[in-house]
Amino acid sequence: MIANEQLNITDTLTQEKILQDYRLACESRHASLLGRREVMGGRAKFGIFGDGKEIAQLAAAHAFQAGDFRSGYYRDQTFVVALGELRWTEFFAQLYAHTDVEADPNSAGRQMNGHYATRWLDDNGLWRNQTELYNSVGDIAPTAGQIPRSIGLAYASRLYRENPHLNLLTTFSRNGNEIIFGTIGDASTTQGMFFETMNAAGVLQVPLLMSVWDDGYGISVPVEYQTTKASISKALAGFQRTDTEKGIEILTVKGWDYPALVETYQKAARICREEHVPVLVHVQEVTQPQGHSTSGSHERYKTPERLEWERQYDCNRHFRHWILENGFASEDELDTIEREAARVTKAARQEAWNAYLASLKDDFDEAMHLLQLAAETAKNGEPIAQLRAQLRTTHVPIRRDAVAAVKRALRFLRTENTEAKQGLLAWLNRTTIENEERYSSHLYSQSPDSPLKVTPVAARYSDDSPLIDGYQLMQRYFDSLFNRDPRVVALGEDVGLIGDVNQGFAGLQEKYGELRITDTGIRETTIIGQGIGMAMRGLKPIVEIQYFDYVFYTLATLTDDLATLHYRTKGGQKAPVIIRTRGHRLEGIWHSGSPMSAMVNSLRGLHVLVPRNMTQAAGFYNTLIKGDDPALVVECLNGYRLKERLPENLDEFCVPLGVPELLREGTDITIVTYGSMCRIVLEAAEQLRQFDIHAEVIDVQTLLPFDLSHSIVESIKKTSRVLFADEDLPGGGSAYMMQEVVEKQNAYRYLDSAPRTLSAKAHRPAYGSDGDYFSKPSTEDVFDIVYELMNEADPMRFPKLY
Repeated sequence: MIANEQLNITDTLTQEKILQDYRLACESRHASLLGRREVMGGRAKFGIFGDGKEIAQLAAAHAFQAGDFRSGYYRDQTFVVALGELRWTEFFAQLYAHTDVEADPNSAGRQMNGHYATRWLDDNGLWRNQTELYNSVGDIAPTAGQIPRSIGLAYASRLYRENPHLNLLTTFSRNGNEIIFGTIGDASTTQGMFFETMNAAGVLQVPLLMSVWDDGYGISVPVEYQTTKASISKALAGFQRTDTEKGIEILTVKGWDYPALVETYQKAARICREEHVPVLVHVQEVTQPQGHSTSGSHERYKTPERLEWERQYDCNRHFRHWILENGFASEDELDTIEREAARVTKAARQEAWNAYLASLKDDFDEAMHLLQLAAETAKNGEPIAQLRAQLRTTHVPIRRDAVAAVKRALRFLRTENTEAKQGLLAWLNRTTIENEERYSSHLYSQSPDSPLKVTPVAARYSDDSPLIDGYQLMQRYFDSLFNRDPRVVALGEDVGLIGDVNQGFAGLQEKYGELRITDTGIRETTIIGQGIGMAMRGLKPIVEIQYFDYVFYTLATLTDDLATLHYRTKGGQKAPVIIRTRGHRLEGIWHSGSPMSAMVNSLRGLHVLVPRNMTQAAGFYNTLIKGDDPALVVECLNGYRLKERLPENLDEFCVPLGVPELLREGTDITIVTYGSMCRIVLEAAEQLRQFDIHAEVIDVQTLLPFDLSHSIVESIKKTSRVLFADEDLPGGGSAYMMQEVVEKQNAYRYLDSAPRTLSAKAHRPAYGSDGDYFSKPSTEDVFDIVYELMNEADPMRFPKLY
């Protein structure tokens, strides 16, 4: 290639830095090659690497400053190494799934290789100073899944720059000077998450620097099948800003052109940082020397001509030529750098492998010793000796092998009570606890700020407490909240000017400004992403999804990114965003479903709260604002016009999570429900009382967590019967509640009748009041099921109705 004569040797690009970059590029390439060999040799399960993207990522890293954020994907190893946030021993430790957080600080072995995460949280789960860190947001594998949160990370910079009330939060921002480096493979730009994010960035004018690594393929599918004009920069040309119109700055550069890459990223970062304008850098002609991953070979779908072109345009090869042409080093010097890079990465691989084996050794050795003792002392020791022999000859035995052998040995010792058996039991109990910590901890916050640790405060009323509409109560609550906490931001469709479709924010945008209460476009996925990113940077966003069934637009982002964040980083990162929506009863197919089981089963890692009225909702919001876990709050859509008493301590009362509330005492049956169904069940309970049937009604209040103290079983001990009622589909929320109580709380022991569920029909509600009545549980349905149970128990006293 021709030397770039226009490039000056500055502080950005000195000879020393050029050769340092070459060293890192060589090390990264060797790490990729060695990583593939580790998978093919059986030491690791799967590998995906960043070879072919080394030079572009080094150039991007030159523009990265302390306090900036990378929201990337699983090929950014060179980027993260160049920032000083990844050692090669950590790279290989992740490949081996080493569960020690010191060995793999990114995920403690919970994610496959290539997923990086800066530990923003200290050992107590509390925030560290992000302005001093080179921040990487926990990567995720679902394609384009890392993109929605980037809009929120960048929007936070805008808020920190433009809202002076946030100046006190000095550990999260330097007056909004931070920019967000998003990275994505070219094929994934065809997904809606990417388009939605880039459109939102152009509208919001936020400092998002989006890099597209374009290697021409999406696994085996060439770009011609994916992108209009076979170019994402051409496809997005209409987004290009002009002198008179806001938009996005679009830059293109070749992935093998080192000086042009450095210049491009310096320019892109300056635009983002100084002008707060989003920039798209389309890095073209990138290669992928080892193909997509270790699961296959790219020679199956690339032509010989393409493969030869990739060899010729390999970025490391061109970088070497450029260094030689410009006289920055001799061939001997570069050969020395390459040999040293190979030595460094091989040594790191061996060190990581030795450390991984050492982490398994003590448990393995103890298990072998105990199995030997058991084989020698058991009445029938031969099967145990065989188990030990099998374990001893297992190639690279892992924890599951030792646990399986011990459990199988205990089967042969079931009738004995020997020292060897007790030793095996003690080993199993200890390792079970340790493996729970290794593989299943930190789904929710374990910090002092956990919402489960917030002190409950009861609502307080006086004789003068007014009776107001539910929406008015929400207005007063949010007014109080925004007045006392400058970190709180609300956004969503129609949230700003009209104060949301049900008036919960009415008049508050005028009072607190557009920066704090703002409208968005119809873009649910990036509304959630906006909230996630802001919450990652110390703010307290309340993001509104207008109706419950719109949550499905956001489900991938909620379940893949938000719900797993704290878990997949083993307590290293958190994003305590509050998602506000409304659902339950309404007439018609749309906006009236209550698919709570879809949330419960998809969103482990979030709290799912189902308040029966606006007072309870306000109490939950107070708890969540004090806490540091994300949550979904589903308000009752038909409750905004119902009258409620206004608590005197609206700004301080806190409803605890996982604590059901007894709404009505009874002795004949326990009815467990939540949300809008509470009113229907209470009405049915009053009708049942007229027939001398006394129902105890319990509002679970939260589905995640569910009845932490196991209080519902205490009611069943008294009544001996139970009905679980909700508006979800059959086998949904009601079945979930039944499992929680009958199985986990062992309530089956106290039942005199079969446990029953009452749910909606297996279809969306039909339109009209009759459609609602015949599609969802009614007061008569509740009455009939309870009466049927009583008829079964005492047919003389309760003869059949129909």
